[in-house]
Amino acid sequence: MYTYAWYHWLTFFYIYCFCGWVFESTYVSLKQHHFVNRGFLRLPMLPLYGTGAVMMLWVSLPVKNNLFLVYCSGVVAATLLEYVTGYVMERLFKVRYWDYSSQPFQLHGYICLSSSIAWGFLTIFMTDVIHDPIARTVLAVPPVILLICDFVISVLFTADAYESIKAALALGHTLEAMTKLKADIEELQSKIELLREEAIERGALTREETAEKLAAAQAEAARRLAAVRSDAEERLATARAETARQLQAAATEHKERLAETKALAEKRLSDVREETTSRIEAAKAENAERIEAAKQRVNERIAEVRTEVDARIAFDNRLTRLSTRLEELKHRRQSLRPAKKLHAFYRRGLLRGNPTAVSSKFAAALKELKEQNSTKIGPFA
Repeated sequence: MYTYAWYHWLTFFYIYCFCGWVFESTYVSLKQHHFVNRGFLRLPMLPLYGTGAVMMLWVSLPVKNNLFLVYCSGVVAATLLEYVTGYVMERLFKVRYWDYSSQPFQLHGYICLSSSIAWGFLTIFMTDVIHDPIARTVLAVPPVILLICDFVISVLFTADAYESIKAALALGHTLEAMTKLKADIEELQSKIELLREEAIERGALTREETAEKLAAAQAEAARRLAAVRSDAEERLATARAETARQLQAAATEHKERLAETKALAEKRLSDVREETTSRIEAAKAENAERIEAAKQRVNERIAEVRTEVDARIAFDNRLTRLSTRLEELKHRRQSLRPAKKLHAFYRRGLLRGNPTAVSSKFAAALKELKEQNSTKIGPFA
């Protein structure tokens, strides 16, 4: 068994990678009712199957004559490989490319009892049936040809694996960024909605309505001042008329009572003048107080309107800032689309080649990407 050279093992690895791809692509394509290029790579290879096959051969060929040990070694080796590979890939790429969570007797979704049992039988089948003709064919090929073939396939495999790993890492970062941006967008939308509801509850005015209200307040103030001035002028005119009437009455009385002494007449005339002056001054003081009170009421109303205007301007500014931030986040989310066609090609391949892939942290983002890539519509397709 250990007579194989390193390039023989490398050839076995590539052959079983291809066989695993044929098996998986056929099985998934039948389930999906359309062709699925299954796997992590874009080449027709599944490294997990190649690695598993080589590992199972290493542990089972020494005990090939004991089917029970072959079965047990295959179960242990393949299950361990599947768990470690699934765990590492999910930690690196934020995506679980196969998921056994719905299967009974599963562990963290990476392995399950039915899969482990199948690995054991597959190990027996491969060891006793498949590997012998493959090994004879490989050993019959001249080493130089094998080396050339291994070299060419290794170059293609390495380049494909490099781009696939880059795409998978970028996909993980994209899922993380999409989830964070979506949360930020939803938070901003919630803030904008609450701000609008608050404005409605408080009876927030538009700038035009505020300007009209301010103009109406100023007009009302002018009307009140005019009314006060008019009333003051009327009262002053009444006082003057009353004074003139009293003066006329005094003059008439003076004429009628020529018999009275001049001193008495002058005294009464002086009393009338003093009384008139006092009444005029009292009227002026009262009018001044009324005008001052009216001015104070007008100033208070103007201050209220200005406060409403400032509140409305602050509301508009805040709403504008939130709306601008919302548009920036939406633009950033759309800019997560791969810039190069090659990167987009590998991302589509990862998503379409692994239709059962799941992500515990970024399930919604992964679902969105899958839907957009299945229809080729959307900023991430």
